[in-house]
Amino acid sequence: MHIILVGPPGAGKGTQAANLVEEFSIPHIATGDIFRSAIKNETPLGKTAKEYIDQGKLVPDEVTIGIVEERLSEGDCQEGFILDGFPRTVAQADALQDILEKLDVDLDNVLNIKVSEDEVIRRLSGRRICSDCGASYHVDFNPPKDEDTCDKCDGDLYQREDDKPETIKERLSVYKEQTEPLINYYKDLGLLKNINGEASLEEVFNNIKQAVS
Repeated sequence: MHIILVGPPGAGKGTQAANLVEEFSIPHIATGDIFRSAIKNETPLGKTAKEYIDQGKLVPDEVTIGIVEERLSEGDCQEGFILDGFPRTVAQADALQDILEKLDVDLDNVLNIKVSEDEVIRRLSGRRICSDCGASYHVDFNPPKDEDTCDKCDGDLYQREDDKPETIKERLSVYKEQTEPLINYYKDLGLLKNINGEASLEEVFNNIKQAVS
């Protein structure tokens, strides 16, 4: 089973990927994780990526694509994988098709977890982090006893810059610009399945299982 997960920030991709890993025993391949692994293992591409990251620059497509190809070539991906965070653009999707052809692998499903902009803002802007111990809360889903104080260590709670509504709107704008063409790309290939990400976690996962069966 070879799956791509797409959806806006806050759609719950990580949670549903973890459920898929448990259900189907296939690896969850998130681009952030494979970058960190390639850098830690000091692979040639990992070293190149680190040079860009250390300079605060975006890692070029050819390096990202190479690192993804390295990861998909590993033995634990033979039975399938869940790709999360790649591809982000049509150019990357074309490159992924080339990689899969080399590996003699067919993509089975592209799952688009759909969540409205208002819901994304509610989910992400509600997060609060403890400045001392790093504990995470949410004003709606997991509120602290005192709205400004950590339950665990009495540290002050704060809102991260990238969780502020204006920043979230900018992230969503970038996502739409990059990803809407990608969604149409996979729709044209007959691989896209839309999933309502605003249902309960259990219902979302049941719908995903039906979509991939």
